[in-house]
Amino acid sequence: MNLLLEKKFFLPDNFLGIPQIYSDYKRSRFVILPVPYEQTTTYKGGAREGPQAVISASKQVELFDEELKAEPYKVGIYTSDELEPTSKGPEKMIEKIYKVGRDFLKNNKIIIMLGGEHSISIGMIKAYKEKYKDLSVLQLDAHADLRESYQGNRFSHACTMRRVREFVPTISIGIRNLSLEEHNWIKRNKVTLFYAQKREKNWSDKVLSSLSDEVYLTFDLDFLDPSIMPSVGTPEPGGFLWYETLDFLKTLTLKKKIVGFDIVELCPQPGNIAPDFLAAKLIYKLIGYLTYNDLRRKRKQG
Repeated sequence: MNLLLEKKFFLPDNFLGIPQIYSDYKRSRFVILPVPYEQTTTYKGGAREGPQAVISASKQVELFDEELKAEPYKVGIYTSDELEPTSKGPEKMIEKIYKVGRDFLKNNKIIIMLGGEHSISIGMIKAYKEKYKDLSVLQLDAHADLRESYQGNRFSHACTMRRVREFVPTISIGIRNLSLEEHNWIKRNKVTLFYAQKREKNWSDKVLSSLSDEVYLTFDLDFLDPSIMPSVGTPEPGGFLWYETLDFLKTLTLKKKIVGFDIVELCPQPGNIAPDFLAAKLIYKLIGYLTYNDLRRKRKQG
């Protein structure tokens, strides 16, 4: 239980429920951007409820990280107001996200976007590509999301990485479901995917060597196995588990500069808060790894 609960009955309505001194925009290194957008979902709905479920669950996350032996929140985590969805379609929403992301990046913030469906990642990655010219994108996902169009929409959640690959290189891991169209396109274009079922002994080294130094991470929660993350639109069997995921993320943040990330596709289930809490803790673990591995990397270089 978050120790701040012992001091106050009502916590601030922000990520982790932290005091204003640690959630002030100017002093915060991180910005939480909730984007409750869901328009192209095709199976289980509810992703629009994901951001608020994560923020609510985060208030129960212990602020002390026993692995790092530190309290990462003290670097400052600002929680933005929810970005209001548009009814004009995903392409317009993507453009709206791009503009908001660009504004935050002008202030040198590390943006953590909470979805919402996966199509929202396109706009944020577009903003990051403007700032970081050598950017690459790492996709953690059960699905390739490489269709040219789905149900007549080129900006469907099923086309996210196809659109992203049009302006930035990507690497995908955890993939365990794709269409024949995607399979043929991947083969024709010699796209490298790291499939969940075919994990070689040194798969993580190959992933890291395929990325540039500056990386944007897009994390679809169906990357995780349904045994620990059932609250997603399409829960695919055979996913990654908690500690192996953390081990990889720890190495990733040490070897590469993660400039921003998103966590998408949480579809909260009434009566099952465990996936909401997992998503909140995953974000806090990433904040911790980014903060302390960045310090270690700078000390090593200096």
